[in-house]
Amino acid sequence: GNPLGLGRQSSPLSMPADEAECRRELKRLGVAYRDLPPVNDSAACQIPYPVEISGLPGRAKLKPAAVLNCQMALSFSTWVKHELQPAARLRYFSSVDTVTQASAYSCRKMVGAGTNKMSEHSKGNAIDIAAFVLEDGTRVSVKQGWFGARAEKAFLRQVRGEACGPFKTV
Repeated sequence: GNPLGLGRQSSPLSMPADEAECRRELKRLGVAYRDLPPVNDSAACQIPYPVEISGLPGRAKLKPAAVLNCQMALSFSTWVKHELQPAARLRYFSSVDTVTQASAYSCRKMVGAGTNKMSEHSKGNAIDIAAFVLEDGTRVSVKQGWFGARAEKAFLRQVRGEACGPFKTV
């Protein structure tokens, strides 16, 4: 009746207690997610207890849905609730309706710098954002917005700055 081991202590056949607690926190934040089978694409590309998130705090959608490890999903969702949504309301008087992501879990090496290190994406520990669509229909592209209107640039600078605390690479 409890195949994922939710609410039980860790054992070899159940979900560890910290993973179950992470899922309780996602639910508390109002995140729409589903548990997935373990990702085991190679020794360097694994997520033992992945989640696929499709909805974020404040009824925002994540498109396409993203496969992440639970701690990354929780950190990202917390940032959406406490930083992204307030920034959108401050700058645009509108909430974020949709976050468009460009990459989440991906078994790949880091991009650039000629490195052979595996990307944090290979552990479900990274998400790349392409755009934000607000409830009023405004679309802020991460790539073009840096060269756009003053409001776009200010919004992107604010959310980037606020992401520098919880995330290593922004």
